Amino acid sequence: MKIKLEDVAQLAGVSPTTVSRVLNNRGYISDKTREKVEQAIKDLNYYPNDIARSLFKKRTNFIGLILPTINNPFFSELALYIENICSNHEFKVILCNSLGQVGKEKSYAEMLIRHQVDGIIVCSYNRGIGIYKNPKLPIVAIDHYLSPTIPVIGSDNYEGGRLAVQHLLNQGCKSIVHINGPIELETPTQNRRKAYEDQVENPITYELTNLFEEEATAETIRQIFVDNPETDGIFASDDLIASTCLKVANELGIPVPNKLKVVGYDGTQSVMRLLPQLTTIKQPIEEIAQTAVQRLMDIINDVNKDERMEIILPVQLLKNNTA
Repeated sequence: MKIKLEDVAQLAGVSPTTVSRVLNNRGYISDKTREKVEQAIKDLNYYPNDIARSLFKKRTNFIGLILPTINNPFFSELALYIENICSNHEFKVILCNSLGQVGKEKSYAEMLIRHQVDGIIVCSYNRGIGIYKNPKLPIVAIDHYLSPTIPVIGSDNYEGGRLAVQHLLNQGCKSIVHINGPIELETPTQNRRKAYEDQVENPITYELTNLFEEEATAETIRQIFVDNPETDGIFASDDLIASTCLKVANELGIPVPNKLKVVGYDGTQSVMRLLPQLTTIKQPIEEIAQTAVQRLMDIINDVNKDERMEIILPVQLLKNNTA
């Protein structure tokens, strides 16, 4: 049987209004009355109705987090930090994986609004979702341009690309190929590609149309060596792509780093544990999460501490054994 607030009131010998005031910590309640109510709550194992309380407080203390996929180490680590930081603010996180599908992301966004979340952090790649244009909905984006009114948090993608390519050039690479996602994705991460093209005389970029299929990525990398057998350096736009490069190089008998040098991007803890030899650009993932959550909290609380529409955080080159 579901325990109701009225059951707590009856056992404590007080009115339901008094129980509500104890639960919401509102108004004067004597210590004796508070103890009776709290003991009744404990004895009955009563849990308050959060929906009713949120209507009373006009706040749910829920944040929506929309990711392309939790299967990517960058997004899983980012989600871990965001959830922990939100918890410190006494907010809970509803996690949504869009898998890059516009319809799925739109459905999730609508669901979050129906559940009256207090704000949304979006890390997905889709554009043209009308809900994001609602100026009354607190939204913060990570590495993605959603709307001119939505702040964007991310790392210094251009500097990261510059560091990666400069390192390959310093290591003597003469034919460097870049691998990234579709050019039509309007995200700050395209600055990694721009940095590559600005430094290489004859840039060669391969685009991955399906960012979630490892075998499709592997096939694209195999094609690189068919089309450009002289390739001696690869700048991959994330560490998963870089790890697949290492896998394909091993399959084709191309020694790394003697004949091929590879630099990735992200530097997550999980990848660094599994591939400590990978040279990569490390993003400040915890700082990105902290900045995104704080920016969202400021918007929710109508505090204009930082009105910048784009916040760019520094990156660093981790020199290891693949380049």
